[in-house]
Amino acid sequence: MVEAFATPLLRKLQAAVKEFLETEIYPNELRWLQASFRGVESEIRALRKKARATGAWNPHLPAGHGGAGLSLSEFGQLSELLGTTPFGHLAFNCQAPDAGNTELLLEYGSPDIQQRYLHPLLAGDIRSCFAMTEPAYAGSNPVRMGTTAVGDGEDYLINGHKWFTSSADGAAFSIVMAVTNPDAGNPYQRASMIIVPTDAPGFELVRNIPVMGHAGEGWHSHAEIRLTEVRVPKTNRLGAEGEGFRLAQQRLGPGRIHHCMRWIGICERAFDMMCRRAATREIGGGRMLGQQQMIQAWIAECRAQIDAARYMVLHAALKMEKEGQRAASTDISTIKFFVAGVLQQAIDRALQVHGALGITDDTILSYFYREERGARIYDGPDEAHKASVARKILKGYGLKVRQNE
Repeated sequence: MVEAFATPLLRKLQAAVKEFLETEIYPNELRWLQASFRGVESEIRALRKKARATGAWNPHLPAGHGGAGLSLSEFGQLSELLGTTPFGHLAFNCQAPDAGNTELLLEYGSPDIQQRYLHPLLAGDIRSCFAMTEPAYAGSNPVRMGTTAVGDGEDYLINGHKWFTSSADGAAFSIVMAVTNPDAGNPYQRASMIIVPTDAPGFELVRNIPVMGHAGEGWHSHAEIRLTEVRVPKTNRLGAEGEGFRLAQQRLGPGRIHHCMRWIGICERAFDMMCRRAATREIGGGRMLGQQQMIQAWIAECRAQIDAARYMVLHAALKMEKEGQRAASTDISTIKFFVAGVLQQAIDRALQVHGALGITDDTILSYFYREERGARIYDGPDEAHKASVARKILKGYGLKVRQNE
């Protein structure tokens, strides 16, 4: 926690959440991870009910909508604490992709949509998913998309093939990105966001994609889905036709703040484990791992990198709050690839200090290592964000660089 940024409300919630994590989640997380999600789903539901009593339920949303009323920078700091365990955000109903979906529904959903989808989502009674990425097209170029939604009277008929639709297994509905305006001159005005119930005829969950040898299920899944002549009313669209990409960017900006602070929470957990191991693991002759200069260098470097990453993210969050997302776009791209890199190194070094123990499932490190490698890929790969940052910088020096150079 950065004391200079901590408001009284944030301090109160951090204390309650920290106690909840230590008593309710940390002692159980390895067992939950090693079991099937459905095998422990009843425990997770009970956990979520207990979490409400802390006052931190829906921390990313305004108090008037059943949230804790935290600002973006405040939620970022709480997100760091929740990120120390894979079950932190889920316990408090602010996990991806539901967090971003609730924000979209709150701002762009009609009263009917909010009644049918938003309110049950806020109550934790249902889950949702977000379908944008497609196997036939590069995810780093979101303009190219094969899924279509063709008007048919008062309805859309949707056809397409998506994958990495995270949390689709067990979700009640999906927000689907589909091309509704194929002839629009601006390629960023061709797609729309449409709510599709997962029980609609033609909506097929093909499989949960195995990731790093582990096929997740339920909330912890990455699904491949097909949509074949799926009929939904046009009133299920969020925003105007062709606004899908604008809404997606509005969703992804704060989402990247959330991701980065969650990653910093993982860094802190890995760092603490590394230091504990270094201070207590004997390597012979009464010497401890932490007395090796190599290990000391890793500890010092990780401490500096994690602290730098935290301040960069909080700076981006505060800039977004004060000046808007467009003004903070370069900062958001910068933290996306920088923090992902810090995360990879922090986990890797903690695992190395644990030796063979680190690659077993007896610690949380092996889970972090395999699951968080994707941090450098999803929400835009590192390379795309670096190119974006460089183009904007070089533009200030009078050099125009096209996106495909």
